[in-house]
Amino acid sequence: MKYMIAKPSEYLIVTGSGITDIKLAKKGWIWPMQSARTFDISPMNYSFDVQAMSIEKLPFTLPAVFTIGPRDDVDSLKRYAKLIAAHDMSGSHVTDLIKGIVEGETRVLAAGMSMEEVFKGTKAFKQEVFNKVQLELDQFGLHIYNANIKQLVDIKGHEYFSYLGQKTQQEAANQAKVDVAEAKYKGDTGAKEREGLTLRNKAKVEAETKIYTKNRASEARQQEVKVDAETKIFENLREAEVAEANATLAAQKAQWEQTTKIAQIEADRTASIRDAELTRDLEKKKALAETERLRGQALARATVDYEVNVQATNAQAYKVQKEADAIFYTRSTEAEGVQKEADAFLYRQQKQADALLYAKEKEAEGIRIMAQAQAAYVTSMLSAFEGNVGAFHDFLMIDRKVYQEMGQINANAIKGLEPKVSVWTTGNSSADGSAPSAAQPIADVYRMIPPLFSTIKEQTGMNGLPNQGMPTLHFMPQNGNSAVAARK
Repeated sequence: MKYMIAKPSEYLIVTGSGITDIKLAKKGWIWPMQSARTFDISPMNYSFDVQAMSIEKLPFTLPAVFTIGPRDDVDSLKRYAKLIAAHDMSGSHVTDLIKGIVEGETRVLAAGMSMEEVFKGTKAFKQEVFNKVQLELDQFGLHIYNANIKQLVDIKGHEYFSYLGQKTQQEAANQAKVDVAEAKYKGDTGAKEREGLTLRNKAKVEAETKIYTKNRASEARQQEVKVDAETKIFENLREAEVAEANATLAAQKAQWEQTTKIAQIEADRTASIRDAELTRDLEKKKALAETERLRGQALARATVDYEVNVQATNAQAYKVQKEADAIFYTRSTEAEGVQKEADAFLYRQQKQADALLYAKEKEAEGIRIMAQAQAAYVTSMLSAFEGNVGAFHDFLMIDRKVYQEMGQINANAIKGLEPKVSVWTTGNSSADGSAPSAAQPIADVYRMIPPLFSTIKEQTGMNGLPNQGMPTLHFMPQNGNSAVAARK
């Protein structure tokens, strides 16, 4: 056991007993059956001369210097620690890996660009290489802190850039000779004309230069948008993988819970079976003890009778002997009958326990199969309804005819009924807000009589009361209410 401390730019990698994968720390105790080592996370410079080929099949050399180091976060450091393993960052293992990624991405990008685009768009080309290489290095926990792409260099035997420079110089020299000859030939007039032509050509060149600059800026922006889109696609793919892993974990948890419940049920059933077996053994031992007790009593009784009869008389010895033998035989037969009855009882108990156990096992198996089938049915139906629980609920209610049965029950409940409902109102007795008069209660009573008679007729079929000295009622509206007047 020892205590280790890493330097400011280093980390400890600890593996061994008690650690599932690897453990990163700046300091800590290293226990027995554990191993530890340090690794440096300081960035390092990697120089490459990448040989690539443009879309016109023209080869060239791209000198580049990358400053690369591990990203300082837990996940990246774990990936980097697994990468270096028994190597270190300055070894050829990491260098070859980085060189392969840089060369591969550079060749792929250069193969889709012309030599003129590579030469004139060096900045955009550098950014594109940077983004592609960084995307590949992320899976190893490495980060590009700086990237410097030097001037493109010709490959021996393919002097494209040299010839291009010579062409430019020769064109400039020839143009100068033409200008001098024309100046001497035309004199001052020619000079003035050349000055005007120069101004026009200058304006034209400036305009073309601005157009070319705008085009290159637009292309650079398009490349940036393309890189951003690819980065977003990669992030979406990672999120989809994480979501799929979470779903798989949830399914496994559900399966583990189901296995645990089944194991608990089996344990309970096993305990019940063991209890039945112990009860059976106990009853069997009790039956054996009772048999021995009865056998001992019969034997003792027969022995005593025999000795008494022998001492009483020798004359009746034979008779007593025979009687004793008969009694002994009878008792033995009864004991054997009790034994067989006990065995039969134990056999019935055992078969009943076995039948109960088998029934419980089949019942548990049926419940489990039904639960699995229902879970599969619910999962498939929810998938068909795209997770809409309300739509799935309505489908079940319709499919199992719950709504039809509810409608039938309600129809049967009111079948044969012919309810008659009468609703009337007497209005507001004081609509204007004034205090009610002294005759207001009598007016309210008379307002109730017409609708009351109408209701009695509708409900019972009786057409009012016999006219035996009853007052004749006349109704007329008054202030929006039903006014009642009476006369003999």
